[in-house]
Amino acid sequence: MSAVPAHNLHALAQLLGLQLHGAADVPVTGLATLEKAGPAHISFYTNKRFLPALRRTGAAAVILRPEDAAACPVPTLLAANPYAAYARLSQVFAPVPAVVAGWHPSAVIDPSAQIASDASIGPHVVIGPGAIVGARARIGANTVIGQSCVIGADVQLLANVTLYDGVRLGNRVIVHSAVVLGADGFGFAPDEGTYHKIAQLGGVEIGDDVEIGAGTTIDRGALDDTVIEAGVKIDNQVQIAHNVRIGANTIICGCSAIAGSSVIGKNCIIAGAVGVINGVTICDKVTVTAMSLVSESITEPGRYSSGTGLARNVSWLRNVANFARLSEFSKRIQQLEKSLTRRREPVSPATPAAQRKPTPALKRKTNKAKTKVPKTEAKQETKKAAPKKVAKARSTKASMPKPAKAGKRKVNTRKR
Repeated sequence: MSAVPAHNLHALAQLLGLQLHGAADVPVTGLATLEKAGPAHISFYTNKRFLPALRRTGAAAVILRPEDAAACPVPTLLAANPYAAYARLSQVFAPVPAVVAGWHPSAVIDPSAQIASDASIGPHVVIGPGAIVGARARIGANTVIGQSCVIGADVQLLANVTLYDGVRLGNRVIVHSAVVLGADGFGFAPDEGTYHKIAQLGGVEIGDDVEIGAGTTIDRGALDDTVIEAGVKIDNQVQIAHNVRIGANTIICGCSAIAGSSVIGKNCIIAGAVGVINGVTICDKVTVTAMSLVSESITEPGRYSSGTGLARNVSWLRNVANFARLSEFSKRIQQLEKSLTRRREPVSPATPAAQRKPTPALKRKTNKAKTKVPKTEAKQETKKAAPKKVAKARSTKASMPKPAKAGKRKVNTRKR
């Protein structure tokens, strides 16, 4: 490893194009968190959750937004996007592996392979016929590069990487250990209880500036190539099946699986442990949250989720028991809605009276036979009946015993 050179704040501000407020000649030897930074470290601040740590930091300087500078007790480097500025600065302080051009004596290289003179080939590397390795490429120990593979300039293949035949890598690609590129896609044709293997005749094409995490596998296409466009970043333990196409600058997080012939657009984020079924298309600028299942195509940008959220086990078991009854619940709700809609339907004034359907309550009333009485006779009958009712009420009132007065109790004075 080559030593990391020391810098001062003024030089780093100019390198990153940031505005410096505070002492310019302070030496800087590295990066650290707000809490652990010392007088020779630069830190960064992006989240209000860390405001207490910002106020007591002992860093040489902090990268932050202009509106947050008032809370910082040390020199500041102002940036519209502090996290991106920190990422660029981290490259300045990254340990640089020493590159020794040439081949290790234990490497096995086919005579027809073309190796750049300034490329570095590590111990026990195997390079097949017709392979091309570009300028300043670094090939780690025990890596296997198959027949007719193409490796671009400034590529890093770390130890134990395997490239099957016909894999093509662009420039500045980084492939971490245990990655397998170009293995056969999972293609089998069923036939009366058995399966016939489908020959995978395509390849794998990796664009410029792609990084592939440890233990990831990208299968070759059945007919066309599996394509990973420029700038894609793939985490550890990701499975990408045959004939998948990943758009430029998309991020795929760890343990996700992309099934065959799926297409993912540009500038997407596929979070951890996401599953994408075969043949699905996801448009540009889509975020799929962790552990979601993409079971159909997504045609509009945005944030998408699936699955059930975390709950206590007792509640989760109850919910699972109710999942089986969702169809029944749905039918019952639909029936209730229909019933309520019928009750609330207004009768149109334009509808003839003969065509109007009486409500159930009116039907019961109309079934009772009624005789019409002239108004004059009805009034007379009412007048005659009224005195009888009053008299009856009086007689009833007179026969009722008077209640005893409150607070007084009758005393029986009769001698026993």
